Amino acid sequence: MISGSRYKYFILNKPYGVLTQFTDDQNRPTLGSLHKFPKDVYPVGRLDMDSEGLLLLTNDKQLTENLLDPKYKHEREYFAQVEGIPGKEAIKKLCDGVLIEGKKTLPAKAKLIDDPNFPERIPPIRERKTIPTSWISLTLVEGRNRQVRKMTAAVGYPTLRLVRVRIKNILIGNLKPGEVRELSEKEIIALTRIK
Repeated sequence: MISGSRYKYFILNKPYGVLTQFTDDQNRPTLGSLHKFPKDVYPVGRLDMDSEGLLLLTNDKQLTENLLDPKYKHEREYFAQVEGIPGKEAIKKLCDGVLIEGKKTLPAKAKLIDDPNFPERIPPIRERKTIPTSWISLTLVEGRNRQVRKMTAAVGYPTLRLVRVRIKNILIGNLKPGEVRELSEKEIIALTRIK
């Protein structure tokens, strides 16, 4: 923590099935069911209910605005488990940008990766005996709605499981699903640099 600062910075490994909000009129699990955050702390951006991984929460409104402003092109890295094994052509398309709802995505970084060996999801992903699965790393600088899922589907490899592992310099590391920690002073300084 930056000593004497009124700002708080947390990261959370959001489990599958948890809403990125603090209240829900349908009584579904929310961020409040995972940790007692200070009242003025809110998530920076969101992860869909069926997505997992790194979520940053803070009461630093300036940082929130900077991270969400598309002009700064802050990187967000996702590991996606997809149906099938994408070839070089599909990976190149993801890197170059694909058409989603009539608009091309910005250039991204994409590559096949080894199984990251995350704890098994609850409930587990659907498995088909005849179709193998593989993992890709996809790093984006924009945050369109369900973008990773739409991009992998657009190149013929639907996403089965999606985990965000990095926002700028902040890594999920060995944080277990549902775990929360405050950022260190060094992490905060690097995170709050605009570029």
